[in-house]
Amino acid sequence: MDQSLTRNFCIIAHIDHGKSTLADRLIELTGAMRSGKIHEQVLDSMDLERERGITIKAKSVRLTYKSSRGETYFLNLIDTPGHVDFSYEVSRTLAACEGAILVIDATQGIQAQTLANVYTAMEHNLAIIPVLNKIDLPGSEPERVLDEIKTVLGYGEEDVLLISAKTGQGVPRVLEEIVDRIPAPSGDVGKPLRALIFDSHYDSYKGVIAYMRIVDGVISQGDNVRLIVQGTKIEVLEVGYFAPEQCPVPKLQAGDVGYIATGLKSVGECHVGDTVTSLYHGAAEPLLGYSPAKPMVFAGIYSVQADDYHQLREAIEKLSLNDASLSYEPESSQILGNGFRCGFLGLLHVDIVCERLEREFGLSLVVTVPGVKFIITRTNGQQVTVVNPSEFPPPNEIEKIEEPWVRISVITPSNFIGVLMELIKAYEGNYKQTEYLGQHHTTGELGQRVRLEYEMPLRSMLTTFYDQLKSRSRGFASLDHEFSGYRENKLVKLDVLVNSVVVDAFSRIVPPEKVQEVGKAMVARLKEFIPRQLFNVPIQAAVSSRIVARADISAKRKDVLAKCYGGDITRKRKLLEKQREGKKKMKYIGSVEVPKEAFLNVLKLG
Repeated sequence: MDQSLTRNFCIIAHIDHGKSTLADRLIELTGAMRSGKIHEQVLDSMDLERERGITIKAKSVRLTYKSSRGETYFLNLIDTPGHVDFSYEVSRTLAACEGAILVIDATQGIQAQTLANVYTAMEHNLAIIPVLNKIDLPGSEPERVLDEIKTVLGYGEEDVLLISAKTGQGVPRVLEEIVDRIPAPSGDVGKPLRALIFDSHYDSYKGVIAYMRIVDGVISQGDNVRLIVQGTKIEVLEVGYFAPEQCPVPKLQAGDVGYIATGLKSVGECHVGDTVTSLYHGAAEPLLGYSPAKPMVFAGIYSVQADDYHQLREAIEKLSLNDASLSYEPESSQILGNGFRCGFLGLLHVDIVCERLEREFGLSLVVTVPGVKFIITRTNGQQVTVVNPSEFPPPNEIEKIEEPWVRISVITPSNFIGVLMELIKAYEGNYKQTEYLGQHHTTGELGQRVRLEYEMPLRSMLTTFYDQLKSRSRGFASLDHEFSGYRENKLVKLDVLVNSVVVDAFSRIVPPEKVQEVGKAMVARLKEFIPRQLFNVPIQAAVSSRIVARADISAKRKDVLAKCYGGDITRKRKLLEKQREGKKKMKYIGSVEVPKEAFLNVLKLG
């Protein structure tokens, strides 16, 4: 295929700005799928993606387009995830392209992840085509958003395309601009093979299907190749491209985007970001800085029914075949039984994995409070990493604790600056700077838009921070964050005891000044959801042996005197004493079952 007639591009945007809808229109206009087969979100193959209106996995499709000049071009489109949790996959996707269509919602304007994606695209020297979407909606403000684009991103009005991806208005011009503005790939067919893996999925018949951009050389069916960083050796079972279903071809060459079937049994053997080269006389250096996706958030996953443990293990193993960023290891809890401590990219990733486990494998799950990885230096100088609060060393053995921090960017109308600054400060945020973006023309109520930049512990974002941000800004604020490193902090472990038994699933790591506040909130919430027993149940929050908060669930009372009609008072006393002794004995040998709702509600606790 002639490289000069090839264009490799992706679509980047904030969540719900219309990436997948624009991809649908491009597929429809180029005839990649018959109109009878087209449905909404063609490239979002999972039910979960369609229901939530988000892209979870990157998808690729080859489009054939005849331009106004009469030449036929091959356009390789890659639809990327928009959420910050999947930013590593987005960066690998951008590295596989020469250009990007930046979609901005005409009703919302520039959002936090819009800026994050633009900066990443600029780092990869991509040609960017700004597109203003949803201009058909009554609430759209194209003039205001065009001003923002000019002020913040530097693109003039003539550079921005006005479209409606839903109705198709203005979309044909997007295809022309792709051909005109995005450069052709510059690869050398004669050089040793180098291909970047930007995504992968597991196929039960062909093994791992690796999505690749061929930078140099040629790859054919039957070739023996290897991954430069991981060292995995592969015999190529099939080569092809997506249209959007898999279309086998004899070979792919420099400039092409397609896939290879590897026969590997897990995507963990074929990491995103690695470079494929020939087994013999291949390239020595990988294409760009490779690093495996690192889990940032950790949570325990347990089945409600202890008998379902083996089913849960099989489900997580199958899910991890398709998700290399999901890490897991067995753990056990005194209250919850056997389960797994899993590592995730972020809170959305936790939510998606748990929902897929429940939906696709018919499991009922309990998820513990999400936490982060701490680096602890003991008094003897030994350094350990801890992801489970129950594994924290005793306070007298800890020299210092380091935790991950993130740099956050919040874009909001200026009316909400005060309440949001107050909120972020309450969640331990450190102020960095304020940047003014643009003015609303029509909505005097909302005024100017502002970008607030803060640094805060990742731990603080894992509770209700995002919900509070949306609530206090009436839904107008948007959030983006990036990891900025580990910092030392004073922290303690807060345990929750139910009937004098530590429930490790509720343990949290908090600053010393917040233990009483968090402890009171947790015991009050648990008191609401733990059912009454036949004996008094104390719920306590404790730091080491010091109780910081307590609530009691009073015992159910059985009327043992109901059968006494008159008679001697000593008989009644005897029955009441017998009941008292029975309750005392029951308290020591009885166990309190903590319902699933209690775990879910403590999880949502701010």
